[in-house]
Amino acid sequence: MPGAEREANVIWEGDLAHGNGRLTPKSGAFGELPVTWASRTERSDGKTSPEELLAAAHASCFAMALSNGLTQGGHKPDRLEVSAVSTLDRLEAGLRVTMMRLTVRGTVPGIDEAAFKQAAEAAKEGCPISNALKNNVQMSVDATLER
Repeated sequence: MPGAEREANVIWEGDLAHGNGRLTPKSGAFGELPVTWASRTERSDGKTSPEELLAAAHASCFAMALSNGLTQGGHKPDRLEVSAVSTLDRLEAGLRVTMMRLTVRGTVPGIDEAAFKQAAEAAKEGCPISNALKNNVQMSVDATLER
């Protein structure tokens, strides 16, 4: 498979504390999103942040990796509900994304809880966004099989 490139563009106007930006994906998959310093560190107020976008990227990547792993193991999932929460902390070295918590609830015929948790751990370790975060961000996954 040749390398896939994806592009997003931001126009930022003003200083950090009072300025604002507009993020636009080149794909057109979603419209322009507003981003501000306040939406990153205080309240979102209908605006996004790099950390929210990172969480969205990780949730979708993890869901794809888990679906693929389960299917390859003979257990095609009916439904996976994935949530990702990224944590931005102010450390001595500056602002850092320190944690990514993944939560998945799955409906997967023919699999037991232990095998589902094992597949979730493998997906956490194997998805490309996890690999980009590895050794920089603490990651956890909470997996629950629903009946």
